[in-house]
Amino acid sequence: MIGIRDVEAAAERLSGVIVDTPLLSNAELDARAGGRVWLKPEMFQEIGSFKIRGAFNLMQQLSDDQAANGVVAWSSGNHAQGVALAGKLLGIRAAIVMPEDAPAAKLENTRRLGGEVITYDRYSDDREAIAGLEIAEQSLALGEPADQVLIPCSGGGLTAGCAIALTARLPGVRVHPVEPEHYDDTTRSLAGGERVCVGQAAPSICDSLLVGSPGQVNFEIMRELTAPGLVVTETEVREAMRFAFQQLKLVVEPGGAVGLAAVLAGKLDTRGRVTAVVLSGGNVDRELFAEIQAEPG
Repeated sequence: MIGIRDVEAAAERLSGVIVDTPLLSNAELDARAGGRVWLKPEMFQEIGSFKIRGAFNLMQQLSDDQAANGVVAWSSGNHAQGVALAGKLLGIRAAIVMPEDAPAAKLENTRRLGGEVITYDRYSDDREAIAGLEIAEQSLALGEPADQVLIPCSGGGLTAGCAIALTARLPGVRVHPVEPEHYDDTTRSLAGGERVCVGQAAPSICDSLLVGSPGQVNFEIMRELTAPGLVVTETEVREAMRFAFQQLKLVVEPGGAVGLAAVLAGKLDTRGRVTAVVLSGGNVDRELFAEIQAEPG
């Protein structure tokens, strides 16, 4: 089992490499929630998402022989950019397998950062967390430690890593993975006590969260440390993206907005509580973003 010492060691390796993103609050959001809401804006990272954290942490630990062979990863886009940037910083060749229908911005940015992109059809082909530590320390420093934390969840790596750090630093905190409808594999798995697979259930704008089943190691950690999962609809995600842009002046991608969507839709009790929400990324195609902002809401 990965523990808090592993998270602290990773934080040391990332010092000076990543952006120490702040916790932000907004009066309108607090009013709607009936309590304090802290937002962790990971779109402020150089690649526009939290994924540089894990990619650099792993690749920095490769031996010279391993690094000389380069790395291969698969990703819907944000991890791809993290691997590409880490490879650029460390001088390691990186090839990333990505869905051919990934957002154009993510494909272009991965190539721009020096990654070799190999595309596949996500419907017919197959492919084989330091933010939590910062949330705990920053909310404690601000005098309003988080009672509950909402984290966008795909394979569960971010959620599991954050849960380790948060529960070690904030006894009694409840960590909720948040998923889009039709891809609620982690929520179902936690409820049933074993990993389940939902498959490629339906199209979704939350491209970064379209994973059919939680990772084995991630699930074991989440089963021990997290609270029940939360599920949001596509409509609720769109509303959250509009709220983030219009009220917070933040561009949040669909998958990165699910936690905020859960707060705005009342998926859990936020009254009189301190709720932290990870906004995991801001890499969204301009056309989709413009379409969502133009919708009445």
